[in-house]
Amino acid sequence: MRVLVVFKEYSDKAREVFEWIEEFERRSGRKVEKMNPESKDGESFCVAHDIVEYPTVLAIGEDGKVYEQWSGVPMPQIDTMIGYMV
Repeated sequence: MRVLVVFKEYSDKAREVFEWIEEFERRSGRKVEKMNPESKDGESFCVAHDIVEYPTVLAIGEDGKVYEQWSGVPMPQIDTMIGYMV
């Protein structure tokens, strides 16, 4: 399972997202993937997954299937996310 956060780095919510990512990585020992929705790849990914609100956090399986998706703030509970990693 991997965790992907789609967000705009230069938004009013960016600081909260970066703090969440740092805490998640510290507690889980795993890296979080980051995606800019305004990049070429980000735009197509957001259209394909119907993502219209940022930040959006996704729990994605090895098969590419999205198992859970959280949009907006507050960010999802880290313990919940770590549960998806098991």
